[in-house]
Formats: sequence, C-alpha cells, structure tokens
Amino acid sequence: MDSSVKIAVGIGPPFGMRMTLLYSSPRDENDHSQSASALRRVPAACLTPRTVGAGNTMSSQSRTTPVPPGLSTRRLRVLTFILAAASGVSIANIFYSQPLLDLIAQTFAVPDSTASIVVTVTQLGYAAGILVLMPLGDLIENRILASRVLIVTAIASAVAAFATNLPLFLVFSAILGFTSVVAQIVIPVAAHLAPAGQGGRYVGQVMSGLLLGIMLARSVSSFLADLWGWRSVYVLSAVLMVIMALVLAATLPRRKPDHAGSYGSLVVSIWRLVREEPALRRRAVLQALMFGTFSAFWTSVTYELIREHHLSQTQIAIFALIGAAGAVAAPIAGRIGDRGLGRPATGVVFVLAAVAMAVAGLGVHNLVVLGLAGVLLDLAVQGSLVLSQQEIYALRPEARSRLNTVFIGSVFVGGAIGSALSGVLYEHAGWSGVAVLGIVFALIGIGIWSASQLLHRATRLNSEKVASSIH
Repeated sequence: MDSSVKIAVGIGPPFGMRMTLLYSSPRDENDHSQSASALRRVPAACLTPRTVGAGNTMSSQSRTTPVPPGLSTRRLRVLTFILAAASGVSIANIFYSQPLLDLIAQTFAVPDSTASIVVTVTQLGYAAGILVLMPLGDLIENRILASRVLIVTAIASAVAAFATNLPLFLVFSAILGFTSVVAQIVIPVAAHLAPAGQGGRYVGQVMSGLLLGIMLARSVSSFLADLWGWRSVYVLSAVLMVIMALVLAATLPRRKPDHAGSYGSLVVSIWRLVREEPALRRRAVLQALMFGTFSAFWTSVTYELIREHHLSQTQIAIFALIGAAGAVAAPIAGRIGDRGLGRPATGVVFVLAAVAMAVAGLGVHNLVVLGLAGVLLDLAVQGSLVLSQQEIYALRPEARSRLNTVFIGSVFVGGAIGSALSGVLYEHAGWSGVAVLGIVFALIGIGIWSASQLLHRATRLNSEKVASSIH
C-alpha cells in the first residue's frame, strides 16, 4: 500500500502540475472525498506540507502566510495600498517611453525603428534586474532592499532625462529598467502579510497597483511630453522614486527572509526550482507569450495613432487611458484563483488575447474598435498575470522571490522579443503584421494550455485508479 501511494505522489507530467493524491479542486466534492479517504490510509510520514498542498494551489500558501503579530486589519490595508503604489510607480518606468518614441526619434535624429530599441533595451534591463536583484528578496531584509534600489532608480532616471545622445540614453534606460524591479520585490511581501486563505485577494490588490502603473504610464508620459517635453517624464520619475523610497523605509514592517545561505547558493537554488517545478515552467512560458502580445500592441500602436489617425500627444494619452479599465481584472482573477478555477480561467484569457489582436487588426481604421481591442488585451494580460503569480507563490512560500525571479524574468524577455519584432514588422508589413504576430503568440499559448490540460486530466485519471486500488 505504501509503495502505491509513493508512486501516485511521484507521477506528474513534465510540463504540468506536480501530482499527488490531492489532485482535485475543492469545488469537486466527490473527488475531494475520495482523495481524503485515500489520504487517511497514508502513513503520517508521507504527509509533508508539500504533499498535502500540491493539489490545491492555495492550501500551502494558506498555512504558511499568517498575519504578522500586531498587524491590524486597518494597517494591513494601508500597507497593501503603499505596496500597490510602490509597485505601480516603479513598473511605470518600463513603459514611459512607448508613446514617446516618435519624439525621441526626432530629438536624437534617428529612424523610428531605431528609436523603438529604447523599449527593448529597457525591458531587457528589467529582465536582467529580475535575474540579478530579485533573488535578494529571499536573502536581504525587504524594506532595506526596496528603498535602496529605488534611490538608484531615481539616479538613473535623472541622468536619462538629461542625456545628450541616444547611446547614453539607452545605457541609462537599461539601468532604469534594471533597478525598477522593486515593482516585483514588493509583491511577495504582500503574499507574506496576507491572512490565511486570502493570499489571492491581497496579491491581486497589489497587482492592481502594478497594472495601473503599466496602463497609466503611457498616458502620464504623453500628457507631460505635450506640456513640457518628453524629458520632463524622466524628471518626474526621479522625484517619485525618492518619495517612494522614503515612504517604504518609514512604513514597511521588517521582514528578514529565512534563507541563511550565500547569494551564490541562492542563485543555484533558482535553477533547481526551474528543474523541479513544472508549474513554474508552464506559467513562465505562458506569461512570456502573453506579455509578448501586449508589448507588440503597445509598442507600435503609437506610430499607427500618429500616422493614420493624426493624434497629438495629448490625444494619445487619452487613448492610452483605456488600458486602465483592464486593472479591474486583477482582484477578480485573484478571487477566481482562490476558488480553484485558475486552470480553466487561463484558457479563457488566452482566447481573449487572440480575439483582441484580431479585432485590432480588422478594426485599425476605427479608433473606437482599436480602443476596444486595447481594453480586451489589457484584461487578458492582467488576468493571466494574477492567476500565474497566485499559482507559483503557492508552490514554495519560502522561495517566493526566487519563483518570481524565474517567472517575471521570462515575462520581460517575452516582452522584449514582442517589442523588437513589433518594430520590425511595423516597418515592413504595417499594423497588419503586428496584429498577426500577436495572434500567433496567443495561439501558441492556447496550444500549451490545451496540452497541459490533457496531461492534467491523464494524471488525474491515473491518480483515481491508484486511489481506487488503495480502497
């Protein structure tokens, strides 16, 4: 009997979720009761926290994220708001340049395709920061780490504001991206502060701030550029980074991570997580494809709005505001994930992304239709992001920063690829080429999700057979 149980625990697809006897969603009462019955027959030594929590992505998180002693509900709400604000103003640095590319090209006297490299370099810098700085969230006290990195971000933004040539601007854009990872450093903090069973809710609220930062960054930069020139955007960024550093240093509770090893051992453990957690690999690839679609759309749509619709920077800012409507997806997705519906919801958001890019391609000559496509795409991206992070945070709560390193690093590599390909395709094939690129990315995501679902069902059936043999 013990042997068959161990086999059941070890079964799992190479690109799906780790499988145990508790494979079922808590919404499925029949499967749940069958699994519970089987578990009563398993020796206590086999019931480790990872074994019991694998089937329900929130259960592991629920048991390991109690509210810190003395943290009232009111203070938790205030801290959640501060974390959301810190995440939003930090991530905005990555997207300020998107509606400014035409102005940047004019300032430095370069072609539009060359100016689009600014977006790619900034996103690659962010991905590098994720790989290098994010693991420190599991090693260094989080309040100190976040506030000090924000000061470096402020310096990079200030230098970029006064850059006299494109190469210098590109260098400090990369540094700006590299240090803007504070947006991701603070998200695991929210997961640690969340009460038991409410991790998805609080992570979703912080993610709303991050996603509003992404959405509003383009509008803010367009408005400021129209008023005082594009360089004023980076001056404002530097000021906001200093303010946010002071606020975090004054308000965040101290949290010393449990990891006691060196930075080198921490980095090595990241690759161990990649190797041992198939759900992490799956979610990283899926979100990279989703963010590639998102970046392709928003990198080239500014050119289309200027050339085909003759919009000013202020009008582009108003158009970009439509994306803020998509931020409502974050808390909704968090609650959906808490109910155990993250897997089917993931398929829905990828279908939504494909539809959005198809609508964008077909309705490019109509601003209302193009705006609708932008809203649908933002809903898809934000919903997918929250569902993904909710699942991976539940894998190993003690390693959330390292899990996020892999996940977000992959996401922004996908975004950089999407931006680069978008610029090239727009130059040679126009907006239709960009729309096709986004559709292809979304369809690949649907294919991976479908394969994962089939593998999940196959292993579930196998687990049912093993559970029946135990009876």
